[in-house]
Amino acid sequence: MAYSRVAFLLFLISTVAIASAANNFYQDFQITWGDGRAKILNNDQLLTLSLDKASGSGFQSKNQYLFGKIDMQLKLVSGNSAGTVTAYYLSSKGGAWDEIDFEFLGNLSGQPYTLHTNVFSQGKGNREQQFHLWFDPTADFHTYSILWNPQQIVFYVDGTPIREFKNMESNGVPFPKNQPMRIYSSLWNADDWATRGGLVKTDWSKAPFTASYRNFNANACTWSSGKSSCSSSTQSNTNNAWFSEELDSSSHERLKWVQKNYMIYNYCTDIKRFPQGLPQECKMA
Repeated sequence: MAYSRVAFLLFLISTVAIASAANNFYQDFQITWGDGRAKILNNDQLLTLSLDKASGSGFQSKNQYLFGKIDMQLKLVSGNSAGTVTAYYLSSKGGAWDEIDFEFLGNLSGQPYTLHTNVFSQGKGNREQQFHLWFDPTADFHTYSILWNPQQIVFYVDGTPIREFKNMESNGVPFPKNQPMRIYSSLWNADDWATRGGLVKTDWSKAPFTASYRNFNANACTWSSGKSSCSSSTQSNTNNAWFSEELDSSSHERLKWVQKNYMIYNYCTDIKRFPQGLPQECKMA
């Protein structure tokens, strides 16, 4: 019996080691700017971005993806982060690009971060929803996820859905589905708009500002040489259950809870912004 327990513990330890080895920032990402302000640390398990008065920093994924479930744990800039923005998003770049955004807008110390989300399709965005979080995102790491499949896009925080954007192409609403996207992240100064519409400026005496990343996971279809790694056979595989995943009734209840208690802006209710009528997807929803 004692031997069995030891063997089981060794199995668990080896399993954790394998899972950790799969999260390798050198393998999955490349630092794209910042002149040394972005760093990969702790045996490639941790990535940090820093911002000072001279420059911010950023990175991007080496792979491109066309549909998938993307998870990343972030710990945001602590203290007085007013004026800073930590952006974490998928984007195809180019002209009529597609994009799925998480942006974390900094704050005066003690005030809540604003989590800004947006969806672009064929270069058109203007689909902002903003939230306050129900925890301190600077005290520890939290998981921010994007589910992107042909049916919908869902934003998650620690496994709780906060926003759902459905495919409504049949009603004339463009939906990102044809362009592969890379993962991007950056930490930069946006004190002309980020905190209270630009009223609160960055306090550079608090610099450098640092955001941290760990435990990246992409259960997704990679794109290379004009082809996707997902075929009809792999889409039906249990490892790719996300390909047809939709929110169940329990998830919809959690989504409603977040939107009722923590949503602070929804473009679909901003009548002044759209005097000619709300966007089509708002009417359908």
